[in-house]
Formats: sequence, structure tokens, C-alpha cells
Amino acid sequence: MDNGLAHEESAFINFRRYVPDPKEHGFRWVDIKQLRFSAESVADGGLLATLIGHEQFRDDYAGGGVLPDGTRHGPYWLRLITADLYEYISQEKAVQILREWMDPLWDVPTELDADLQREVFARLAAADGIYYLGDLGDEAIHGWGRVHDCFHEFVLIDRSVGRITLIVAADD
Repeated sequence: MDNGLAHEESAFINFRRYVPDPKEHGFRWVDIKQLRFSAESVADGGLLATLIGHEQFRDDYAGGGVLPDGTRHGPYWLRLITADLYEYISQEKAVQILREWMDPLWDVPTELDADLQREVFARLAAADGIYYLGDLGDEAIHGWGRVHDCFHEFVLIDRSVGRITLIVAADD
């Protein structure tokens, strides 16, 4: 356990694996981290704060992986991310954000669509709560944080199974 959360598993979907032409996938990928929490856990805001303090949250998503003493989270300075920056959104809104990011004109390969359905969209459907971290502005971006053209982060809370899932969809 780390701050009341235990890392269960992670998954990574790199769009490059599904298409022959590297330009076709737009350098997109999705990173999924699942953590378990106890049934007696606090309200959603407390869970978000606990997630932010967890080692698995210290990932710059630029190839370095999780850094236990890291100071970055994606394009942002970790110290500037707080639970109140996450917006509660509907499943429909989360799906819309992801579909627009994927490009509605792009014909998603069948295997990729199946993996996204299983790893992302099914989790969205099962969640009791979905939170979205919007753009934090230029002042929150670290020195090389603009390596990501797009950075979408969702936190899914599923109390029925005691799981919090961090989904990052980005491109670089």
C-alpha cells in the first residue's frame, strides 16, 4: 500500500502497433494504471488527493516511466496538481473527448478498437465517477512539457470493486 492505494496493474496501448504507416496513428497512445483502495475510503476528493500523492502518479509520460522521487506528471509540475483541479464529467463527455482526440475521420483498425473498448471504454462505463484534468495553463507546464501535442487525463472511481483507474491519452 502507498497512501492507502495499492498498484494492481498497468496497460499501455500504442497506436503504432496497429497501423503500418507511422503517420497514420498520429503518435497516439493510452496509458492505464489501476490501483486498489479499501472500502472505507474517503470521498472522491480524498481519493483524488491520495492518487496525486501515489508513486504511480509520478510519471512524465515521456519514456522515463514512474520515478519515485519525480517532480513531473505528464507535461505538468507535480506540485501544481491538486484534487480540486479535476472536473467531474459524464461518461458521454469522456467518450466524446476521447473520440475527438482519436480523430472522428480516422478509420480505427478493428484490433485497436477492440483493445480500446476493453481497456478504456468498458472501464468508463463501469465507473461510479469520472474526473477529468483539464489544461492547467502555461505556468504549470515544466520545461519540456510541450513534448505532448495533446494530453487527456481521466480518473475513474469504481467503488463497487474498490478500484481507481488513471487513464492518460496523449500523443507526442
